Amino acid sequence: NGTGTAAAEAAGDERSLYIMRVVQIAVMCVLALTVVFGIFFLGCNLLIKSEGMINFLVKDRRPSKEVETVVVGPY
Repeated sequence: NGTGTAAAEAAGDERSLYIMRVVQIAVMCVLALTVVFGIFFLGCNLLIKSEGMINFLVKDRRPSKEVETVVVGPY
């Protein structure tokens, strides 16, 4: 009965290969999501920082009370 064990081993190899493939795909998906979220949050932080810089520059250019209330109002 050497052929039976060989067939079982082949099936086991196929299953382990399939599991490895699934794990690889899952890891790639997680990495891709991590990269996407990282870029998203970095972009948001940069936008917020640039917004703050623009508001700062606007206040510096026109230091009138009206502009300051307009800039500070929404926050």
